Amino acid sequence: MGKYSRLQISLYSGLVSFLLILTTLFLYMYAIGKKQMIAQLFAARVFYIPLFIHIIVIALTVSGVVYFLVTFLEKRQLGKIEEKLQSLASGNYEQPFLDVKISQNQEMLLVDHDIKRIKEKLVSMSRELQQLSSLPQMVDGTTREKILEEERHRLARELHDSVSQQLFAAMMMMSALNEQSQQSEELEPYKKQLAMVADIINAAQSEMRALLLHLRPISLEGKSLRQGIEQLLKELQTKIQIQLKWDVQDIQVSASIEDQLFRVVQELLSNTLRHAKANELEVYLKIVGQNILLRVIDDGVGFEEKDEHAGSYGLRNIRERIAGVGGSTKIISFKGQGTSIEIKVPVVKDAAAFLEKGVPAGSPD
Repeated sequence: MGKYSRLQISLYSGLVSFLLILTTLFLYMYAIGKKQMIAQLFAARVFYIPLFIHIIVIALTVSGVVYFLVTFLEKRQLGKIEEKLQSLASGNYEQPFLDVKISQNQEMLLVDHDIKRIKEKLVSMSRELQQLSSLPQMVDGTTREKILEEERHRLARELHDSVSQQLFAAMMMMSALNEQSQQSEELEPYKKQLAMVADIINAAQSEMRALLLHLRPISLEGKSLRQGIEQLLKELQTKIQIQLKWDVQDIQVSASIEDQLFRVVQELLSNTLRHAKANELEVYLKIVGQNILLRVIDDGVGFEEKDEHAGSYGLRNIRERIAGVGGSTKIISFKGQGTSIEIKVPVVKDAAAFLEKGVPAGSPD
């Protein structure tokens, strides 16, 4: 359809139909010896309507049919283009239909060719990102990951040995005071304040548990990704009152992607504990097509995505981690209705083959 619009094509079709019908009628009347041929168009009637009006209606009908036919064909071709672009946007780089010709129209073939070039560039970028993320980053002869892991250990140990123990002791003392307030009339006026202090200490303990969970070492310590995530969730069940549901498949990916996904799950759990105030949490990890799909859903307080909120830094950090391995992050949240976070990481075959050659794995933090 090229340089002509649908409306132009339909108008040209109607005009051509009108002229063809007129020419055919004039030739017919000339052949049978009719005179005053133009007058005959208005004199002759079909169902009390002049023949000339019927010709105009037929031409307009042809124009309308052509318009809707052209629209249908264009939408069919554009629909295939849209399907390809949506597939690329979701990280499905290896879908077989991407190699099917969408049309023999020159313009559409050019668009199809450009989409394939975009696909090749995206695959190449994802491959390079996953390869780079697998290489250790050195700082003064020591890997950056090792330095960060040791620092996390140190912070977690100090928090546990000092602040966490002090909070526990304060909570025990507040429990004793609350029991005394139930039996003593002198403490009756302070009962409400004591309950408020107990709630504050309890919230501080929950925050400390979330921080300790966040500071756990990034390494899976020889476990598979599935084992590491399940261990996190089981430990979480023993420490806080929250209903957990999970379906984690045993997926085979490079060590760098495993570490990044494990760290992202840690960060998401930490964010949920610290900010969401959720009663239920669901975690799903599986392979869908050519993508690793990680989905974390809670029924917490939620937030407006355009607003700044307490967990914005953590979510931004998660986006950066996933972008670092060529993946995408989709966050859906509404105030009072919980949050759903969906992460897709493409499994690029060439990158997997590269990593199987023995390149040392690491994960930038």
